[in-house]
This record gives sequence, structure tokens and C-alpha cells, in this order.
Amino acid sequence: MSKAVILQCQQLTKRYDQGDLNVEVLKGVDLTIHAGQRVAIMGASGSGKSTLLHLLGGLEKPTSGSVILDGYHLNKIGSSRLSRLRNQSLGFIYQFHHLLGEFTMLENVAMPLLIGKQPIKQAQQQAMELLKRVGLGHRIEHKPGELSGGERQRAAVARALINKPKCVLADEPTGNLDSKTADQIYRLMLELNQELQVSFLVVTHDPDLAGRMDHVLHMEDGLIV
Repeated sequence: MSKAVILQCQQLTKRYDQGDLNVEVLKGVDLTIHAGQRVAIMGASGSGKSTLLHLLGGLEKPTSGSVILDGYHLNKIGSSRLSRLRNQSLGFIYQFHHLLGEFTMLENVAMPLLIGKQPIKQAQQQAMELLKRVGLGHRIEHKPGELSGGERQRAAVARALINKPKCVLADEPTGNLDSKTADQIYRLMLELNQELQVSFLVVTHDPDLAGRMDHVLHMEDGLIV
């Protein structure tokens, strides 16, 4: 039985116009991600990988084409509905963890639940359980500046998964880490993928990480080739 389609784009294009400069970054990309699937996108810098991820995540609007997340056309829903859908259905991991320096790990990881209007005690309980799951149960009261790079990235993975999203979009999630720490993050992502059946779409330059995915796609000059 084929698994449900979680995220899809059809003939996606993105063009930036700045005065006389006209840059076509995406030139008609088609992509389908199924439930529980792990997909890597590789390609040279400037090939359009990060732009594709931004469009799939609803962070930018395409010039043409469509993005469908969990059955909803992102370009056909209003901004408040889009924000709610992103909060419920997507998790994001970046090369730099983007944790908030003034908040503890517990507060950082609980943040998406609080934005989604979940009661504080309930949100903190879920955040505590997930932080323990990623090996940071002893760090819940620490702030990001007190953690190592690998610990911060593990916290970022926990934050991306706190809402039990359908799909996690990761942009160079291990690009800032040494190989041993990167390997720990790979293993953690694979375990959580299998345990929670969350899909992963990962933009990476790292052949080791790409090799652990179900599919590896290559982007070149704004197209998946």
C-alpha cells in the first residue's frame, strides 16, 4: 500500500527581479514526499536547494507553480491559516540552531507548542520528555550559550519534532559540526524518523548523511536532474 503524500510541489518556479537584474532560481521543480520518507537534496551552491526548501516550508511565495502540504495548497490559504498549518505539520532544522539565547532549553523546545496555544505545563512536560529522548535531560535549565555545538543541534532537532510534524525540513543540519557529532545527529534523526514516522527532507553537501536517506535527488541550475 502506498503511503500518504505529505508534501508536494508542481512546476515550482522562483524568480527574483531587482532593477535590470532578473534571476531565475527555480525553473519548474516537481517533488513528492510521502509519509515516513527520507529524502536528501544535493547540489552545488546556488543550484536552488535552499530556495526550494523555503518555498516548500511556506517561508516564501513561488513565482508560479504550487506547493501542497497535507492536502492544502499553500498559495490558496490566508497567512494566519498558513502559520497554523506550518506550526502543526512542519518542523525546521537549520545549519545554525537558531535557539533563543535568553531562554532555557526547556523553554526553547516548548516554544512551538506555546505558539500553538498549548497550556504551559503540558508544553513543558512534552519538551522535557523529548529533551530526555535526545540525551539532554540534564540540560533543561541551561541556556544555549552553556551547551556545546552538538548539544545545541540536538535541542534544535527536539524543537523541530515537538509538534509531531508530518515532515521536517532540514537545511545543512550537520554543516556546522565535526564528523563525530554529525554522526550522532544522523543517528538521532534516523531513530526519530522510524519511531515517529515523520518524513525528512534534507538539503546537504554531506554524502554520508545523504547516503542514509531513502532517496538522493540532485539539483542543478534550478532543476532536479
